[in-house]
Amino acid sequence: MPMKTRAAVVYEPGKPIVIEELDVDDPGPGEVLIKFLYAGLCHSDLHITTGDMQARLPMVLGHEGAGVIEKVGPGVTRVAEGDHVVCSFIPSCGKCRYCSTGRQSICDMGATILEGYLPGERFPLTGPKGDYGAMCMLGTFSQYSVIHENSCVPVDGDLPLDKAVLVGCGVPTGWGSAVNSAKVRPGDTAVVIGVGGIGINAVQGARYAGAKNVIAIDPLENKREKALELGATHAFATAGEAMEAVTELTRGQMADAAILTVGLMTSEVVSEGFNIVGKDGNVVLTGLNKLDMDNIQLPGSILTLFRKKIIGSLFGDCNPMTDIPRILGLYQAGDLKLDELITQTYTLDEVNEGYADLEAGKNVRGIIVHEH
Repeated sequence: MPMKTRAAVVYEPGKPIVIEELDVDDPGPGEVLIKFLYAGLCHSDLHITTGDMQARLPMVLGHEGAGVIEKVGPGVTRVAEGDHVVCSFIPSCGKCRYCSTGRQSICDMGATILEGYLPGERFPLTGPKGDYGAMCMLGTFSQYSVIHENSCVPVDGDLPLDKAVLVGCGVPTGWGSAVNSAKVRPGDTAVVIGVGGIGINAVQGARYAGAKNVIAIDPLENKREKALELGATHAFATAGEAMEAVTELTRGQMADAAILTVGLMTSEVVSEGFNIVGKDGNVVLTGLNKLDMDNIQLPGSILTLFRKKIIGSLFGDCNPMTDIPRILGLYQAGDLKLDELITQTYTLDEVNEGYADLEAGKNVRGIIVHEH
């Protein structure tokens, strides 16, 4: 039987997010009803509200979430009622070309994450404006949602979901950008430009991978302090300041990797990353801008002669079904910090305040705590 839920909806780019009461359908085949307990305030949702990324509207925001499975539809085998789960913002079908070759972060099922409907163009969320999409097919800024079982990653029941929620997007995206995409190795010099919810985990990943020098670059002092607390060896306000230090630390060899995790990727940031790596250096882009914008303008001859590499990274090249439990295991072992990343919690009604704080640079990660 359909039920009611309160959700944060974007109706029009440039307008405030609206709290709306919606109807939630029963789960169909392969689907589950989830009670969301926690949701992370990620910058990618902000790209929907500003129109940087064009999505089908209206859309329930939120793609970083954790909760409890309330009901399962026919044929569901991956989870059961009562399971605690972290949601992956990219589903993994396990069957497409990319899943079957170990590249679940680019699963074909993720093709409609900006349309927000489930397979078969099904919209389980409806309201005054008809069908409502769900960001990344999740809509974690809703108390309840119907999602596909392929978006669910079961976790241990004793894990604190208010911390585990971060592993649905920000932590693996940043961590994997350093460990998987940039392939940071012991003794390397790694530079992270932008130390927000993604970049701080790139710092943690580079440190865990054994980098000798982990250079954090961010104009905000509170972000630099957090980076130094969680593994950065040096921190600078600008890439220009960092360039001199990297030159000195590496005796002119320059960095082995630059991981770019700014909120809005520009050609200037890409150039900074390109210039700060040396021969055979990896420049990893983990950030977004308008989908039709050309924001990479580089000297191709230098790229060739120095064998530099430009790499796009989605979900840190992680495989949700294996890497989310792996990363949570590192947290349980004390090798990865999650508690320290949460700056502020908000109610659902405070979602606009949360994003204002994000834009003001106050938060490493803000969390919505759902009321039921």
